[in-house]
Amino acid sequence: MSSTNMPDWQNPCPALITALCARDTYTRGHCDRVHRLALAMGEAAKLSASSLDALRIASQLHDVGKIGVRDRVLLKPGGLTPEEWEEMKTHSTIGERIVKAVLLPNAAEVASIVRHHHESFDGSGYPDGLAGTQIPRACRILLVVDAYDAMTTGRPYHSARSHDETMSILSEEAGTKLDPDMFSLFSAVIENSSCRAR
Repeated sequence: MSSTNMPDWQNPCPALITALCARDTYTRGHCDRVHRLALAMGEAAKLSASSLDALRIASQLHDVGKIGVRDRVLLKPGGLTPEEWEEMKTHSTIGERIVKAVLLPNAAEVASIVRHHHESFDGSGYPDGLAGTQIPRACRILLVVDAYDAMTTGRPYHSARSHDETMSILSEEAGTKLDPDMFSLFSAVIENSSCRAR
């Protein structure tokens, strides 16, 4: 049985997201928007049904590892120190371990996406410094939609940016942080999305 047809009592997403949102209320809306954008991107990129299903779950759970980050780091209203930033970056590997422990038929693929969703196209990302096509396509999709939503929503440490300002920043990151092909695809998808910022 695929996770798409999984009965509610076997689907770990609502329980894990609820647990994470108990720590950080911003995360619920963020994960919902990232989920919708990632699915639209996955369909536009013509991912296979199994890959799209893994992206569907991973987009909802990509930040679940933040459960393992201390409150004084996760909820800090200002910028992070280098040591705090290193702790924050552990959320991708913590999330991988959490996803591997749940009852999902595609847990390994979902966990891999969660682990690598902060890998940069030029190899400067984390946790493994993967580059280019070493990075799974679903991760390259998730990186651009995650970055867009993070920039266009307000947080205690930064104000929300406009759509145009955000797209300008992302355009400059295409080929370095972002896969340029995925950014080009995202540019088309976001124009007709309900998640498009003003």
